[in-house]
Amino acid sequence: MRGLLPAAVAASALLASAAGASKLTPPVLPLIVRNPYLSTWLGDAREAPWSKWPMFWTGQEVGFSVLATLPQSDLVYPLLGRPQDSLLHSQKDPSYTVSYPTFLGAQYDASATNLTYHIPPPSSYPRSTPPLEIVLSFLSPITPTSTLRQAIPASYLTVHVSGGFDVNVYVDVNGLWVTGDRGNDIVWELGQTELGEGEKGLKTWKVKRKTEQLLTEHEDRAEWGTLHFTAPSDVRHESGTSAVLRQRFAKTGTLQDTIDTSFRKVMDEEPVFAFAKSFKLNASSSASNPAKDSVLFTIAHIQDPVVQYAAARGLTFMRPLWASWFESPESLLTFHYLDYRNANKLAGNYSTQLAKDAFESGSVDYVDIVALSARQAIGATSFSGTPDNPILFLKEISSNGNFQTIDVIFPSFPFFLYTNPRWLAYLLEPLIEHMLSGQYPNRYAMHDLGTHFPNATGHADGDDEYMPLEECGNILIMGLAIVNSLKYESDESTSVWASLGGDNLDSNPKSSAFALSELETRDDIMGLDDRWGGGTKGVEQSKKWIGKSYRLWKQWTGYLIDFALEPQNQLSTDDFAGWLALQTNLALKGIIGIKAMSEMAEAIGNVEDAKHYRNISNVYVEKWEEYGISRDGTHAKLAYDWYGSWTTLYNLYADALLCFHLDPAPAETATSLMNGQKPLKPGHGHNNRSKAGFVPQHIYKIQSDWYYVVRQKYGLPLDSRHLYTKTDWEFFAAAVMSKKVRGAILESVAVWVNETVTDRPFTDLHNTEGQGDFPDPNFFARPVVGGHFAFLTLGNACGGKAMGGLEFLDKEESSESAGHGVQNGET
Repeated sequence: MRGLLPAAVAASALLASAAGASKLTPPVLPLIVRNPYLSTWLGDAREAPWSKWPMFWTGQEVGFSVLATLPQSDLVYPLLGRPQDSLLHSQKDPSYTVSYPTFLGAQYDASATNLTYHIPPPSSYPRSTPPLEIVLSFLSPITPTSTLRQAIPASYLTVHVSGGFDVNVYVDVNGLWVTGDRGNDIVWELGQTELGEGEKGLKTWKVKRKTEQLLTEHEDRAEWGTLHFTAPSDVRHESGTSAVLRQRFAKTGTLQDTIDTSFRKVMDEEPVFAFAKSFKLNASSSASNPAKDSVLFTIAHIQDPVVQYAAARGLTFMRPLWASWFESPESLLTFHYLDYRNANKLAGNYSTQLAKDAFESGSVDYVDIVALSARQAIGATSFSGTPDNPILFLKEISSNGNFQTIDVIFPSFPFFLYTNPRWLAYLLEPLIEHMLSGQYPNRYAMHDLGTHFPNATGHADGDDEYMPLEECGNILIMGLAIVNSLKYESDESTSVWASLGGDNLDSNPKSSAFALSELETRDDIMGLDDRWGGGTKGVEQSKKWIGKSYRLWKQWTGYLIDFALEPQNQLSTDDFAGWLALQTNLALKGIIGIKAMSEMAEAIGNVEDAKHYRNISNVYVEKWEEYGISRDGTHAKLAYDWYGSWTTLYNLYADALLCFHLDPAPAETATSLMNGQKPLKPGHGHNNRSKAGFVPQHIYKIQSDWYYVVRQKYGLPLDSRHLYTKTDWEFFAAAVMSKKVRGAILESVAVWVNETVTDRPFTDLHNTEGQGDFPDPNFFARPVVGGHFAFLTLGNACGGKAMGGLEFLDKEESSESAGHGVQNGET
């Protein structure tokens, strides 16, 4: 397995890589993306950043503006948002003139987005004077080795300047960061933090609703919580009417260090909260060595509680995870501000390693696709619980707002397996606890924990969205993926960061198998996770985790045994496509779920259960092939009885990810342990069945060939009913196809990113023809783009051997496999 890049190298590469590597030009870019409520994006990202206000993920405008002035001229330059609207209305004022910088473009990696500008020198300077460069660097760090840092609901904005003349920079925010209703009253204050003798202190704008509505949303915006906008104490500050402050800065290049105490509504003489910094570059620069300087701001949205959750002990207000380590928001945010160098280093390591792995497993385009997906995937989550029992809550963003939807976690789980598998376990924990407590009455796994985030009140009536096979298969597949990620030696972990740290194993039977009770210090960075699994520790963690909820895993598997082979009329995760009986792809998921349970049983030493489930899954998969493959043997049908149809068989990905495709022996067909069920006759083609794998190799081969034929301009359609695609499932499917097909699908997705007319954060559902637009429903900003990491997760699976098990796809088929097909008609 590839080694981890040195942290110092990665950190130094962060700004450089983000500033020079991006090739794709998406319509929207992440700026401040941390959780479902701290989620600010750059719309119209192919245009200049001053063409439109930044937006919340819904598309609602957010007040966030940046201006620059030159002391030696009367010119004022908008950099972000539309602050020029406040200035152009007063153009009769001769003391300033609105001008526009040269925008050099937006670049990004997994954690950072950089906007780069050039401002020409004042007219009093020689024409040969190089322009001033300003970089707005937005960092929402993804730190796979530090759950503590990932749990902090805050991001960084660094303004970098480089040049031979002075410049002033102004930044402001408004009340739309704390409410979705422009008519709400807000209040504010300025806090000061001293850091000790000889050190700069901090100053922080604190903004919130006058009357907060706990655990309530308005148009998906939180109606409780406080915005903290922090700067060093040597910058100037002021609050007041937006136009007044911006015009004053345009005239004077500074602010007055005053606070408007007239609290009012968000858009009533729009109050904004601003900082201004003067950079003195002229005296210290030369033509060959321009002066450089920077200023660091942080933006945080603090909520306590973060959600309410129907836990085993009853409905509970859940505190943020950070509250276990920090006694107050002030101590948290002081740590966060001062920790910038460490956070930057850890995020840089992740971004650089991700780019390296993505290039090796895909292409240059794939590097950008996963970079665009990373912050969006983790940005739908909020960390809660305690170090003894950490929990990660998730919102089903944009589609319906459900809380902890299993079939939204499932498509996103490749991101979590690649980045930090413990976070996937934390996503499943609240579901397992809730169902184990008896609060959900159905035999199958629940669809979600609550109709709308942030209220996980459960479904005591059992009337959640009806996806029984889908959710049982999903949670069993993810369960075994977690168990497999714990089983490794040396550096063969599914996540390169997971194998770092010590072997501490919490012996407290009441704590989670994956507790964070012993944080570590490595390379002079404190607050790091210990090692995830590995060796004896991994074995013991698996036993503890599976053991406490084993009856649930068996219950869900029993449901699959009864209903997976011939699915009744129901929804799959693609619920927008409607109800359908006998779904081929859904049946495969259920059968793989049964097979997964056999290995989970084996992991805790239950040999009889393991044999029982293995036997059933082996019989079922043979019958599945007979039922689900087309008459001519060229592709999988959408449904067993829908002749002439086809489907993207994305659930085949789980077969390879869980290493079932590496089994060298033909599947055994024993029926003695099937609880009295009658033996099933071998399916057609049985005698010629591939001698390797759970799902036979020729299924992979025919699907690979089929996808190449049916793909469209902007990707692979989901199935034969429509021309829309789901990008998460495209990547699941492409991950287990030949290199030619993988490359073709990647190319199609890259073209779509560059050309789509969609105007929201990365959609996972779009048309593959026309303008690549939304097909209705409109999905965007959803965490399911974590499925784009499918190539990477598969590359690390099975001790690094998973991809080797698919090499046959790139070889010329033997005469036997080339001629293989279903020849005996259909049932």
